[in-house]
Amino acid sequence: MPSKRRLRWVAVPVGIAAAVALAGCTPTELHGFLPGFVEDGTAATNQTDRVASLWVNSWIVLLIVGLITWGLMGWAAIAYRRRKGQTGLPVQMRYNMPIEIFYTAIPLILVLGMFFFTARDQAEIETQWGDDADVEITAIGKQWAFDFMYAGEDDDLSDAVWTMGVQAQPDAEGNVDTEKLPTLVLPVDQKVHISLQSRDVVHSFWIIDFLYKKDMYIGKDNSWSFIPTRVGEYDGKCAELCGEYHSMMLFNVKVVEQDEYDAYIETLRDEGNTGDIADAYDRLSNNPGTGAPEAASEEEGE
Repeated sequence: MPSKRRLRWVAVPVGIAAAVALAGCTPTELHGFLPGFVEDGTAATNQTDRVASLWVNSWIVLLIVGLITWGLMGWAAIAYRRRKGQTGLPVQMRYNMPIEIFYTAIPLILVLGMFFFTARDQAEIETQWGDDADVEITAIGKQWAFDFMYAGEDDDLSDAVWTMGVQAQPDAEGNVDTEKLPTLVLPVDQKVHISLQSRDVVHSFWIIDFLYKKDMYIGKDNSWSFIPTRVGEYDGKCAELCGEYHSMMLFNVKVVEQDEYDAYIETLRDEGNTGDIADAYDRLSNNPGTGAPEAASEEEGE
């Protein structure tokens, strides 16, 4: 059996080699090659690093379990292989209580551990700002684009400003002009609360670099709170199959400084894009038993 001194001499170079290898990793590699990080390690939101850490640590645990499992399978296949001259079945082993406890308890501990960390992080991510939000926005999904409405003073939707988007329009070669896509503008380092709604079917609101997505339902509001922490432009899309042109349901996200955000809001106000559009053009606006929509009734009267 090797002495403790010898084991220490083995552990030291292994530890140094591991440290050097990790030091040479870029932030992208350290975060599991997920989007949302730049070279200096700055995350896109206050939640991005939490999501990436949960992802990477889960994979590390799973890989360790996999390596141990594969190693034991290989060892058993070699150690208990049929030797030359052997016939019949090998000695059958039954009711090895320590082994049975081991392969029952260890998976249970792993599952409970992963559940605990996932539930803990999800609870933090799903915490909503409520009245403490600096910015209140309503994102509305529709076939096949997004509308964005920014609440006015004191979160008053009657004084809100908005933009209504159209789906991506690819050219003959399939290229999309991103400048014509719906754009969500967010102020950096501010508490943002987004109310997620749908005009028709189920959609999913996904900002790729933010490493999070949430469904949008008709008749049931969903919400998401976060802090954008890095100025820049990001891609967004619908992540729920919602019909023929689902792949064209794209949008841009621009995180800007506060003064630029304020100027953008004033531009929308100057253009006359004001008022509450949450219920405008909802496909299911005429609920059962309420009759035809008001506009249709007026046309019939004429």
